[in-house]
Amino acid sequence: MLTEERRKKIVEWLDQYSIVKSQDLVTQLNASESTIRRDLQELEDEGLLVRIHGGAKRSQHLEQEAAMAEKTFKNIHQKQAIARLAVEYLTEGDVIYLDAGSTTLEMVPLLKNKILTVVTNSVGIAARLVEQQVPTIVIGGRIKLTTDAVIGTQAIEQLTNYRFNKAFIGMNGVHPTHGFTTPDTEEASLKKLAMQQAEDAYVLVDHTKFGQTSFVKVAPLDSATILTDKCPLVLYDKVAEMTTIKEVTV
Repeated sequence: MLTEERRKKIVEWLDQYSIVKSQDLVTQLNASESTIRRDLQELEDEGLLVRIHGGAKRSQHLEQEAAMAEKTFKNIHQKQAIARLAVEYLTEGDVIYLDAGSTTLEMVPLLKNKILTVVTNSVGIAARLVEQQVPTIVIGGRIKLTTDAVIGTQAIEQLTNYRFNKAFIGMNGVHPTHGFTTPDTEEASLKKLAMQQAEDAYVLVDHTKFGQTSFVKVAPLDSATILTDKCPLVLYDKVAEMTTIKEVTV
């Protein structure tokens, strides 16, 4: 059995059973213990599982979301590359939505001198857009201090009145079964509405977000094109069956 086929099987069994034993993998996959150890290490490095004594368990990120200041410095080169890819989809005169997030934030320096209008629910992104002299509309409402996002019923009501050529959305989890997910219910509602209000929706995520599931489902995978640095090979076929994936070399 080829390496990728073997690792796909491991991920599929984890989806079904949540925990697998190394000895069972050795038997079922007809592989050596050292081979299974390498497989589990590689899959853990890709964020698809967590190794435990005697096996592995599914990696599920249902904890509280990290603060914006913390997320900004993680996987920065990947996020910058994804932002460059996202900007390639812009057309002169577009009205676009920029979701609050560390990857969408990296798009801001690339928008200078472009003819477009930006709507955002991030006060931080809005401030930087103004510095770039980009025409900007900020959604009003309550500011979530940890993520810099404007949320709440007022934000939802305002967003309902807008239409976009493109929406660029950040996400915490991308999973073939559970779809796009995020930790906060109010942020999830705003992300979902922005995607619905756009002619074309793009979800910007680095490779660590694949196979992860957060608390609230935002939308199924076919709701947006995924822009990423890399989709792990063990998940690529499943995700690609549901939506378009665009990868960029970092």
